[in-house]
Amino acid sequence: MEKIPNQPEFESFTRTQILIAMGGTALFLLVIAKVVSFFGDFYILPVEITALGIIQGLAIGVGITGASAILYRLWPAYSRSADIYLKLILTPLIWPDLIWLGLLPGLSEELLFRGVIFAAIGLNPLGLVVSSICFGLLHFSGSQQWPYIIWATLVGVILGYSALVTGNLVVPIMAHIFTNFISGCLWKFKYIGSSHT
Repeated sequence: MEKIPNQPEFESFTRTQILIAMGGTALFLLVIAKVVSFFGDFYILPVEITALGIIQGLAIGVGITGASAILYRLWPAYSRSADIYLKLILTPLIWPDLIWLGLLPGLSEELLFRGVIFAAIGLNPLGLVVSSICFGLLHFSGSQQWPYIIWATLVGVILGYSALVTGNLVVPIMAHIFTNFISGCLWKFKYIGSSHT
């Protein structure tokens, strides 16, 4: 196993703790999204499962993953921040768990941030910026993590813009699921190795 350089030690979490946290967070975000959308009086973009929406989402996910890989190589502060964040979440997980890593946040976070918060503020530049900043702050895990928060905020802008342009929440949902799953696989393969389950 390759050691991640300049890595502060974190309290280790177990696989069960990570899976419960992912499931609990996803459920909590979905409940918030449902409650706000039930009581709110605003237009929510539809979730239309179409071949075009899926293809668009996958293409955006490829773009986000590629941009992250480039940023990872060019910006040392981002690579350190990403490694710390991903090590905390991914180290205890086994390979099949990465499916949940894609699905749970991809669905719940998109329904809340792009589906409800963006719509509630307004499907306009202000709504895009505010919902993206909220999305970035969700990824806060310590004061040294500011590069990862900046990246998550930019990803939020991309996902929000894709929802606005296509008028379909399936596009950012698919992009988010794909990005989480592929990024998790790549990181885990690099640092944990394919033999570690």
